[in-house]
Amino acid sequence: MPSTSEPVSLGAAPQTLVDRDGALGRIRLNRPKALNSLTLEMVRDIEAALDRFEYDPAITAVLVTGEGERGLCAGGDIRAIYEAGKAGSGLPATFWREEYRLNARIGRYSRPYIAFMDGIVMGGGVGISVYGSHRIVTERTRFAMPETGIGFFPDIGASWFLTRQSHELGTYVALAGEPLGAADVIMVGLADRFVPSERLPALAEALAGLPAEAASEVISARIQDFSAAPPAGALEPHRQAIDRLFAFDTMEEIVEALRRDGSPFAEKALVVLAAKSPLSLKVTLRLLRLGRQTARLESCLEREFAATAAVLRSQDFYEGVRAAVIDKDRNPQWHPGRLGDVTETQVAAYFQPSAHPLFSDTNEGGPRA
Repeated sequence: MPSTSEPVSLGAAPQTLVDRDGALGRIRLNRPKALNSLTLEMVRDIEAALDRFEYDPAITAVLVTGEGERGLCAGGDIRAIYEAGKAGSGLPATFWREEYRLNARIGRYSRPYIAFMDGIVMGGGVGISVYGSHRIVTERTRFAMPETGIGFFPDIGASWFLTRQSHELGTYVALAGEPLGAADVIMVGLADRFVPSERLPALAEALAGLPAEAASEVISARIQDFSAAPPAGALEPHRQAIDRLFAFDTMEEIVEALRRDGSPFAEKALVVLAAKSPLSLKVTLRLLRLGRQTARLESCLEREFAATAAVLRSQDFYEGVRAAVIDKDRNPQWHPGRLGDVTETQVAAYFQPSAHPLFSDTNEGGPRA
């Protein structure tokens, strides 16, 4: 069946392209010059596309990709959130509310949901891919949750999907924010298959050619036909050290363990952590430890959404975005500047329940196993 592109916005180039290609419902993020960073309009576009495809008998699966050569999605449009937050606008809260609800929806979507995690996949880009049923990485994948470096915390349910494992790799990923390659993402449990990027067009064509009634297992088998072993990752040699050094419940204990260890990996990790917001590190670690004890994705998203209210009041968020995105001097002046100066009162401000919950029933839905 020919592609029938139906852009969801008018005038200038649409931010999201939605069409049907054979048995595939296609969602293409279309802001390549901005690394396909998510806007509120795009979140709503994706939600509407999922509505359209979920019960269409001609659709066997949804495929999400990013236009351009640089990546699936670099995250939410942080500059827009920064400017809206400084202006006292309600846009950030509205964006996060709808984005987080979309994340939960993807986690319980009734149709196979395929994400090509090619190129840069960060923040909100993780949120529209990691909950999918079929998550594909390539040799170009650069996956990261870098929020502690801008005075924020890994959100979009990171306190859920980075805590479902028995190891501490998720703790390291959240705190350090270092980019990961394909093998690392698979090892952490956040992707399923490696497909060389040059094979993605042929894979998409093969998936589009499946019968509409094809089961998820058939889709998995077709993806397997195009899969290969990924290049060696960077984390595997340090897995035991990460499990040992990042197993503590306070940042002070983690830092002390790294100092005592003295290995090249530990010394590098200390340098990386020293550049992050001390307040963000403490908030992130507490979210992770609470997430590990939480039974449902929606409950983690609810907790993270409540914490965003404190982000908008935080000096570190505006300073972090200034240094990384606005002035680009890469020299944020955190307040407080040291872990030891972060007070319990400052951390507790991120854990006040929201007056406007995301979900009327936190038992609603849930992610696929």
